[in-house]
Amino acid sequence: MTVAAAAAARVAEPPATVAHDATVRRLGLVDYEPTWQAMRAFTDARDAATPDEVWLLQHPPVYTLGQAGRPEHLLRETGIPLVKIDRGGQITYHGPGQLVAYLLVDLHRRHLKVRELVSLMEQTVIDCLADYGLRAERKDGAPGVYIDGAKIAALGLRVRNGRSYHGLALNVDVDLAPFSWINPCGYEGLETIRLKDFGVADDVDRVGERLLGHFLRLLPPAAPVDARQA
Repeated sequence: MTVAAAAAARVAEPPATVAHDATVRRLGLVDYEPTWQAMRAFTDARDAATPDEVWLLQHPPVYTLGQAGRPEHLLRETGIPLVKIDRGGQITYHGPGQLVAYLLVDLHRRHLKVRELVSLMEQTVIDCLADYGLRAERKDGAPGVYIDGAKIAALGLRVRNGRSYHGLALNVDVDLAPFSWINPCGYEGLETIRLKDFGVADDVDRVGERLLGHFLRLLPPAAPVDARQA
């Protein structure tokens, strides 16, 4: 069994639920690299009839650097692993207390363009934060979600053959110190914040369910599949 196949098997182990026309997997705390390999394996293996999936999870501490990322955005030696990956964007941090949602979506079947999916992801976070009485917004030229100019959620996607993987990361009660050791998403001096800073007591799992509800509400329905395409 290849590393990617083994990773995919691990991800398939937790019980999955079906919401609307997507499969939802709640994976808990999982290592970054096997999960990334599982996303790639899923995307490579899927066909026109494969249901889209949403994976909700957390990662142990890790920095990820996008395919055009510049390593100098890591400002100091930290002891935290750095993984070079295949999404767009620069460097970001993942750690416990951060909600990660990986979005494995067939854009063609949902009649979405990449920019439209990015906008949908941002709106998902904005609507989720509004449930907590927080006014969040986009920033031109800097994908993500911000409150008063400080970043609370990061986005990053890879699209192959019209199918996306990677997704978004929302800071719930994550340790913010590792963000101070990088230029977050390549922006020097960018402040990073979390829901806990605003008195939100919900944990990652509860926030994840809220976020999931908004994402599935905004996601266009999948078009029927011609049996000859499957």
